[in-house]
Amino acid sequence: MASNRVHPVDERLPTGQLLTLGIQHVLVMYAGAGAVPLILGAAMGLSKDQVAFLISADLFSCGVATLIQTLGLWIFGIRLPVIMGCTFAAIGPMIAIGTNPSLGILDVFGSTIAVGVIGILLAPMIGKMLRFFPPVVVGTVIAVIGLSLMGVGINWAAGGVGNPDYGNPVYLLLSLVVLSLILLINKFARGFIANISVLLGIVAGFVIAALLGRVNMDGVAHAPWVGIVLPFHFGMPHFDPLSIATMVIVMFVTFIESTGMFLAVGDLVERPVDQKALVRGLRVDGLGTLIGGIFNSFPHTSFSQNVGLIGVTGVRSRFVCATGGVILVVLGLFPKMAQVLASVPPFVLGGAGIVMFGMVAANGIKTLSRVDFTKNHHSLFIVAVSVGMGMVPVVAPKFFSQLPHALEPILHSGILLASVSAVVLNIVFNGVRKERDARREAREAAHEFEGAAHAGDGH
Repeated sequence: MASNRVHPVDERLPTGQLLTLGIQHVLVMYAGAGAVPLILGAAMGLSKDQVAFLISADLFSCGVATLIQTLGLWIFGIRLPVIMGCTFAAIGPMIAIGTNPSLGILDVFGSTIAVGVIGILLAPMIGKMLRFFPPVVVGTVIAVIGLSLMGVGINWAAGGVGNPDYGNPVYLLLSLVVLSLILLINKFARGFIANISVLLGIVAGFVIAALLGRVNMDGVAHAPWVGIVLPFHFGMPHFDPLSIATMVIVMFVTFIESTGMFLAVGDLVERPVDQKALVRGLRVDGLGTLIGGIFNSFPHTSFSQNVGLIGVTGVRSRFVCATGGVILVVLGLFPKMAQVLASVPPFVLGGAGIVMFGMVAANGIKTLSRVDFTKNHHSLFIVAVSVGMGMVPVVAPKFFSQLPHALEPILHSGILLASVSAVVLNIVFNGVRKERDARREAREAAHEFEGAAHAGDGH
């Protein structure tokens, strides 16, 4: 019977598939996860060994947070296929704190710990915002997430921002090869091979890049085999009130982005996110941030790159991402293995990034297809204006440069701008749904999935 069917989110795949698909998720998010400690370490003038430790601590913390998010622990965990990583929204404020002559990295960790605790306490309040996210808002936010990320994939394809050889034809060609391989595998392959198309494309691109002498493996030989990540490695954290207040703003931005991300994942895997699930997921944003601060890492959030990977592969099992969490913990404890993954050039990831981030935007468009624009033409204005607002930081990074620097975490997040715009305009034009209506819509969407699954039994 349909009621006895295991939802694809709860499906336990064979060990070999879990491991392979988990590695694929780690490869997709690795460059982004490693970027935060690299950027922060460089800005604060930390030594190479200190930066290497920050990367290991980051991977370890990401893995622990991912396991809690996917498997659940008490009142924590959304139990969906989600990979957790350090949020880019915190980079600017953390650099400001870390480079302040009267503060430093211990103040960064202290504010991270404090805001993690605050985030856990605030999660239930943010969870009540679910009724403000009907399909017209969710679809718009998901589309903007994909469009905002597209710049990351495109920059990867050209060699990565800051690369003196940016735009080298070899980079562009290899990115195109990876992109083409992923598309060809999806067209001609079936089953498990099609599911790991992104991983196969990245591996093939890595091999070709290595044969062309475009892979730098220098850090691998010097990295130790085993490295233990201990709490408070740099010393006991400092709790500066102003730094904490600044990071609270970042946490609020993260919560708004995570709300859109969780709704996107729920829509993608056809398990709608209700208020209770949303709160459990947001609590892990706070708990992951708390764990990060204790273990010398930074604020955490769900990684949108991996949402795109789910769309490409069609694999919805949360245990795949849980396996990715285990791999991240292992990488954090074995620096030499982490260095091998770090050697994958950005331009190899670029071809995969364009596919994955485009899939996020496409899923937003799919969600918007549930909106009846004929009966309610006002929804067109909601989408039009909100997409425009979301693109401001992407197409014109200096648009808000004359405004107070303290507003930077808010104004430089296209996802936040689009979310606020879509929510406000939806209230203006369509009013606010009652909480029970939001929950009923989520249940109806779940029943639609069950009906589709039952109808597919004969195929």
